[in-house]
Amino acid sequence: MQAYVWIKSAHIVLVMAWVAAVFYLPRILINIAEDGGNAAVRDRLVLMGRRLYRFGHVMFGLAVVAGLVLWLGYRVLPGFPTKVGAGPGWLHAKLLLVAVMLALDVVDGRQLRSAARGGPLPSTRMLRLRNELPVLILLVIVWLVLAKPF
Repeated sequence: MQAYVWIKSAHIVLVMAWVAAVFYLPRILINIAEDGGNAAVRDRLVLMGRRLYRFGHVMFGLAVVAGLVLWLGYRVLPGFPTKVGAGPGWLHAKLLLVAVMLALDVVDGRQLRSAARGGPLPSTRMLRLRNELPVLILLVIVWLVLAKPF
C-alpha cells in the first residue's frame, strides 16, 4: 500500500507539472503575437516556449507511466491495490479529455514552431479564448476523478 501512495503522489505532481506547461504555453504565444516586431523579445519567448514545451512533454510521459503503474500495477506487483474497480466509464471519459488536452498542447507546439520561423499566429483574441480551454477541461477531469459518476 505504501508503494501505491508514493506512485499516486508522483502521478499527481507530474500531472500538475504538465498542466502548468499546458496553461502557460498559450500565454507565451499571446506574448509572441503582441511582441510589436521586437526580434530579441520574440527570440527569447520562442526559446522559453520550446523549453516549456519539452518540459511539459517529459512530465506528460512520466505521468502516463505512473498512471499505467497505478492502473495495471496489481497485475505486475503482488498485493498492489487498484482503485479503478467496476464501472470505469469515468476513466474512459477522463482519458479522452486528457487526449484532447494533449492534442491542444501539440497544436500549441506547432504554432510555436511556426512562429519561430516567422509564420503567422491566430489573433490574440483567439489565443486568449484558446488559453481558457485547458482550465475547463481540467475542471471536468477533476470532477470525473472525484465523483466517478459512471
